[in-house]
Amino acid sequence: MSGLVLTLNYYNRDPHWIKFWKKRFSSSGIPYLAWNAIIMVFLIVLGVGFSWQHLGADYWDAIIHGDQFYMYYILVTLQLYVLFPLLVMLFKKLPKSHAGIMVVSFIIQMFLMIGIKYWLPHVDTSNWWFLFKNYGENVLVYQFYFLFGAFVSIHYKEVDAFIANHAKALGFFTAVLALGTVALYWCNIHILKLSMAATMSVHQPYMLVYDTVMIIFVFWFGRQYAYARQHGLWPWLDRWIHNGAKVSFGIYLVQMIPLTFLTLIMNYIHMPAWLLVLCLPIGYAFVVGIAFLISWFCYKVPPFGVLIGRPQIHLHRRAPAVTAQPSKEK
Repeated sequence: MSGLVLTLNYYNRDPHWIKFWKKRFSSSGIPYLAWNAIIMVFLIVLGVGFSWQHLGADYWDAIIHGDQFYMYYILVTLQLYVLFPLLVMLFKKLPKSHAGIMVVSFIIQMFLMIGIKYWLPHVDTSNWWFLFKNYGENVLVYQFYFLFGAFVSIHYKEVDAFIANHAKALGFFTAVLALGTVALYWCNIHILKLSMAATMSVHQPYMLVYDTVMIIFVFWFGRQYAYARQHGLWPWLDRWIHNGAKVSFGIYLVQMIPLTFLTLIMNYIHMPAWLLVLCLPIGYAFVVGIAFLISWFCYKVPPFGVLIGRPQIHLHRRAPAVTAQPSKEK
């Protein structure tokens, strides 16, 4: 989605990259810095993590590494902003080779996933640079997905038509691959004897194929929503989705707060595993609901919109010029 939206907005514009970086780094960087601090203080107050004595050091470590509170994605996105002009240049310099770019990108991505799963765990990475030994925060490990988003944006009509014409096959393979993740889990645990972290990792060859198909399926599902919206979708549902989209970035940023509350609540609740699984939708609704309320408050109450990338005050926006109107003679 990031690659698609960025390309949609900037691919056909004049390349004012300094202005692009200024806007993008402020809209993502300010929330990144702010919520790392807010959530860290929040956890200290609750007494469930970190300490006042090491607040400065812990905060600095969190912002340079992006490894706290699910903020890794923003660190990856900031890296994407730096490299985005090169992405645009790649597609513009090779206008007849876009499909070839994606084939090469997929092959590189597959080799990365194979190396991460089967080779990297047996290598001493203690002296490696952080972004290489902690590959989850490295933009290059997600290169195929960003390039895929750019490709879809540039060839939107063709991709949309292809997906629409193969919707049934897409749905079938999505379901098959989703069920296959259960077999993948079993093989990782019982045959490969991987740790739980490695077993649950998204950086696996199978997951590359599954994620790609699932992303395309979600794209198709979104197009069905767009069609329904144009042909009489329930107003309350349309309004609910529209409002959620406005603060979706904020929901992502603040999710650690309701997740912490849910964890504390679950410490006092004991139930069998089957009942816990059935209650997952309730827990999900709790987290999303609380995160939405916090984000909606920021969206509606100045100046807190800046915390979710939706500033209500634009200090650098110029007021429109006022043209004097000639007076009418009597």
